[in-house]
Parts: sequence; structure tokens; C-alpha cells
Amino acid sequence: MNDRVPESVLNATLAMEQISRAWDDDIVQRLEDYIRIPAKSPLFDADWAQNGYLDTVVRHAASWIEAQQVEGLTLEIIRLEGRTPVLFFEVPASTGAVAADPDKTAAKPTVLMYGHLDKQPEFTGWRSDLGPWTPKYEDGKLYGRGGADDGYAVYASIAAIQALKRQQVAHPRIVGLIETCEESGSYDLLPYIDALRPRLGEVALVVCLDSGAGNYDQLWLTSSLRGMASGVLKVEILTEGVHSGDASGLVRLRRRHRVCAAHHRRPGAGLAQPHLGTDPERDRRRRFP
Repeated sequence: MNDRVPESVLNATLAMEQISRAWDDDIVQRLEDYIRIPAKSPLFDADWAQNGYLDTVVRHAASWIEAQQVEGLTLEIIRLEGRTPVLFFEVPASTGAVAADPDKTAAKPTVLMYGHLDKQPEFTGWRSDLGPWTPKYEDGKLYGRGGADDGYAVYASIAAIQALKRQQVAHPRIVGLIETCEESGSYDLLPYIDALRPRLGEVALVVCLDSGAGNYDQLWLTSSLRGMASGVLKVEILTEGVHSGDASGLVRLRRRHRVCAAHHRRPGAGLAQPHLGTDPERDRRRRFP
């Protein structure tokens, strides 16, 4: 996992120089333009279709990709009826990565690069000289809504592919899927995956450019995501004295406690939370020996 790519395969220093130059000379400006557009996710913009901001950022990204003239890359903006648009691109496997026989190419693995162009809403708490739709580049950091989450993804994907192409590095088939509904729960994503399934091929690796980093000194990799199961837990206890033959608030509370504690102690669910580690029965005995 930590092995370096041999210099005979990829000159990493040269690739870093080329990619850094692309970001400094071009991509940062593209992201500043992107930040200025309030392309909020449909959950936060009920009139997203009429406003057209999502379509605008997708078109801008598509135009930039086309201008890069990546060898063999094909690009399409896809719009299913009533759903937010997606950007789909495909780069065939390079020479040497797959068999020369075209009939065997489809059976080879595909790398899927994922990102999204929709944004969270403005929110509050911005510094007085900053704002969600007013980009500002300061001390090597670009401030504004959506630049890091997740406008950079499509540009980073293409820049990385282009670096491989410049050094003629063999690579498998690569496809890219950039959606515009992620901040709303990606409810449009599965219909697109179903529609694009024949074109996606046999995906062996998904590179999801939409995670976090602990610092700015190195590249961080999230190897797995736990996901989330959300719900509302309502706990009621007695508010007045009730005959023990009719009800008991302590019993009801203890049952809910055990449900929560059982989940948090389940293997793979992480450490039990301290506030869930109490023992109501033990506490009852201490109070009423």
C-alpha cells in the first residue's frame, strides 16, 4: 500500500511539478469562478431547475475538460427527466494495460472516479472579509462555498489522468461520474448508475474525491466509510407516582438503555460511549439496598 511507484514507471517528481503548475496557473481560477455560482443542492434550492445554477457549473466543468484534450477521453452531460444532471467521462485503457483484442477489453477492470458539483447552503459564521459566494485566496488556501466540497474533484481527476498521459504510463480504463445531488443525499445517483450500468463496466476500484484530510502536508486516504443509520429515539419516564402493578418508568428506561448499549458494544460499532456505560440495575441497588 505504501510502496512507491518505480521511477521507470512514473516520474513522480515531474508529475507533481506538472500538476502543481496546472493548479496554480489554471484550476484555482476555475474554482474561484465555481465558488461564485450559488449551485446549491436541490434540498436547499427547490427551484434549482429554473435557476439553472447546477447546469451552469456542470457546463463549465465540461468545457474545461474538453479544453484539456486528454487523449481518448469522451465526455457527456446526461440529464434524466426530472433529475439533477451528471457529468460522465470515459478514458480507454492505455496501450499495454489491456489486451489488444477489443473483445477482451470489456472484461478488464475499470476505475471509477467520483465527485459532485452541488453545494451546501450559505450558513453563517463567515469571517467579516469572507463569504460563501466571494472566493478569496489567502496563504495558499481558497475560501468560499464548495471549493473543497466538492468542486475540486472533477479538476483533480482530469489533472491526474493527464499526468499519466504525458508520461505515457499504462493505465486501466477510467470512467468519471460527477453528480449534482450529493448534499441532498444522492437520491438521483442510483437512477443514473442504473442507466449507465452498461457503460460503467466492471468497476474494480472507486476513487471518491469527497473526504477529509488531517493536514495540508500530505495526501490523505480514507480507506472505508462507516455510513450512518439515523433515527429518533424518544424516551419517556414517569412524571408522577403510579402503582407498581400498572407501570414502571424505571423498567421502560432500562430497556431503552440496553438497546442503545447493545448497539454501541456490538463488534465493529466502535467503543461504548461513556454516558451509555451506566448500569441502571446496579444504581438502583445502591440507592435502595
